[in-house]
Amino acid sequence: MDSQTVKKTPKPSNFVKSTLHSIKIHFSSHPRFWLFIAFLWAQALIISIARTPPLCFPDRSSSPSPSLRYVPIHSNTTPAAALPEPPPALYTDDCPSGRVFSYDLPPSFHRDLVVPNCTDLDFWNWECGIISNHGYGRAASELRRTLPADLHKSWYHTNQFSLELLFHHRILKHNCRTLDPDLATAFYIPFYAGLAVGKHLWDNDTSAKDRHCKMMLTWVKSQPYWKKMNGSDHFMTISRITWDFRRLTDPGKSWGSSFLNMPSMQKVIRFIVEKYPGDDMDLSVPYPTGFHPKTTESLIQWQGFVRDYNRKKLFSFIATDDKNWGKNDLRRLMSDYCRRESSSCVAVDCGVSDCTKNSSATLIPLLESEFCLQPKGESYTSKAVFECMVAGSVPVFFVKTSYEQYEWFLPGEPDSYSVFIEEEEVRNGTVAVKEVLQRFSKEEIQRKRERVIETIPRIIYLKPNAGIKSFKDAFDIAFDGAMERIKEEKEWADFLR
Repeated sequence: MDSQTVKKTPKPSNFVKSTLHSIKIHFSSHPRFWLFIAFLWAQALIISIARTPPLCFPDRSSSPSPSLRYVPIHSNTTPAAALPEPPPALYTDDCPSGRVFSYDLPPSFHRDLVVPNCTDLDFWNWECGIISNHGYGRAASELRRTLPADLHKSWYHTNQFSLELLFHHRILKHNCRTLDPDLATAFYIPFYAGLAVGKHLWDNDTSAKDRHCKMMLTWVKSQPYWKKMNGSDHFMTISRITWDFRRLTDPGKSWGSSFLNMPSMQKVIRFIVEKYPGDDMDLSVPYPTGFHPKTTESLIQWQGFVRDYNRKKLFSFIATDDKNWGKNDLRRLMSDYCRRESSSCVAVDCGVSDCTKNSSATLIPLLESEFCLQPKGESYTSKAVFECMVAGSVPVFFVKTSYEQYEWFLPGEPDSYSVFIEEEEVRNGTVAVKEVLQRFSKEEIQRKRERVIETIPRIIYLKPNAGIKSFKDAFDIAFDGAMERIKEEKEWADFLR
């Protein structure tokens, strides 16, 4: 190769010097371009440093750096206040119709109306025995000699006028009761109207019969919760028949109070032992008997006992042979008839026998008879109907008005649990009670009695205790029915708004 045509490779030192010289010439000729490049490079460097997490080195010092603030885990500072708990749900599985608020009425409207020193039943004093044991009465310990096992422990001397105390006690213990009226669906008025009016029923002073009723309405109408619906979401209990509270405007009619005719009572629901069929606010509930089991097991044991009892008589009649009965009064006719038919009927005169203090005087005859006669008395219904059924005996009615009561509690088919005999046919002698009852076969009687026994849980009032029950008694049925009715009315009112 020709040495003249080949260029010599420059030495490295000369090459670097040549390159730097070229950059210097280029930088000097384009200073602004290079300043811009330098600025971008500086920005990129700053961003890179900011985003790069610091290196984590173990702290080898024995105490925290004085430049750091140390907050101990367990401090003595007061913790922040907890958030308030939300209010309970208005409707729950346990309270599907809402909650009830019971007014704290002055004692003059309930407690002060009860005779304090009369704790035992007295035939001549209708108020006796009401106050003891929250209205359930003393234990019927005399039945220990009559009933097997521990069945006597479910029986008490319960006054038929104690319904107001029983319901008040159950409301106060109810799991759906609320102490906050703003959370209530319904409001209970614990006014003992039966006791307030009963004290003056046989007086001619009509103002005395209405005094407590008017005072109570004045008090409750002043409450803000009454004014919201004018009392249509309120309910109460009355231990006497409806006719004792519907005094007519005729000055010659002085019996009873005008309480249920007062304008303010027209929307208030009331549980009452005998209702007025034309008033939807009257809800008839069973009279309280002396049978108050505490557990489901006690009830089942009693049902088995009355089912297997050996009944020696065809029918029975239990009443007080009152000298004021008219000659043609059906009760007098039945009393005389039962005595004549002593081989088939057992008659009990509570005017002679001490029925109020000795429960066996009425219970044993009812247990021994297939049927029990229930003629109309001063009213269409009576406590005796429920005493009869609790004993597993089939009731015999003589007026169909009796079937218009207690729709929530008694079977819908009257023939399934009772017998009806026309009253007039008995009076004129065209029908003999014994002959009618003898027509039923053993199987038919057994079917009727079984229906009666199945109904017992619905017509009794339990005595609450710590036990868990698997059925609803008369109070539960009445309470749930009234609560559901009020709930539906409120929902309908809200829909129309």
